[in-house]
Amino acid sequence: MNEQKNLQGLHTDYQGVWISLLIIFLWNFNLYIGLQLEINYWSPIPYLLFLLQIHLYTGLFITAHDAMHHSLAPKNKKLNDTIGRICTFLYAFFSYRRLFEEHHEHHRYVHTDKDPDYYDGSFWKWYFQFVKHYVNLWQLLGYAISFNVLKLFLPVENLLIFWIIPAILSTFQLFYFGTYIPHKGEHDNKHHSRSQAQNHLWAFLTCYFFGYHYEHHEKPNVPWWKLWKVKEEA
Repeated sequence: MNEQKNLQGLHTDYQGVWISLLIIFLWNFNLYIGLQLEINYWSPIPYLLFLLQIHLYTGLFITAHDAMHHSLAPKNKKLNDTIGRICTFLYAFFSYRRLFEEHHEHHRYVHTDKDPDYYDGSFWKWYFQFVKHYVNLWQLLGYAISFNVLKLFLPVENLLIFWIIPAILSTFQLFYFGTYIPHKGEHDNKHHSRSQAQNHLWAFLTCYFFGYHYEHHEKPNVPWWKLWKVKEEA
């Protein structure tokens, strides 16, 4: 009986680890297939791989985000942060520590001048302010070096379609559904955020349930795969 409870506890404590490892594996596997693919624009396969890679890029960032809230491995901080660092590096050579600090500033000072994610402006002005704040020269240099090395061994077309462009489009997905829509305008609640109407399939496809944004601010330690439950309870 005690052994069964311990196994159940292990499964619960490390559920986030298994899910995060699955996302990392799928991102790498889909990228590998895409980079090896002989592209035929009359076939649906390149388009499906392309769209899936965008979604998996978003999954990498959402996984890193959960690590920032210590919800991947709540009882193992080192493992939790290691996975977070892997995801931010794979996503765009981000510094996990800096993102960690900035994200908690967002929660602490949401919708104020001290909120690094908030900008009082139109979509494009806000997006470019968002990118300018988070992307630095070292990341661009990392991409430039990696691209120029990889193109010696892989087709440039494949690198652009399955590595570079999905990363860029993923930033739009994350920004639009995870920041702009939830926080634009004025709000009459303590989290200064809105939540999309309950539709779990759409919420997952758009931003791994982070359209349920008020619920995330209300319970920030709840991982993405449980946010739909918080939405139903609300």
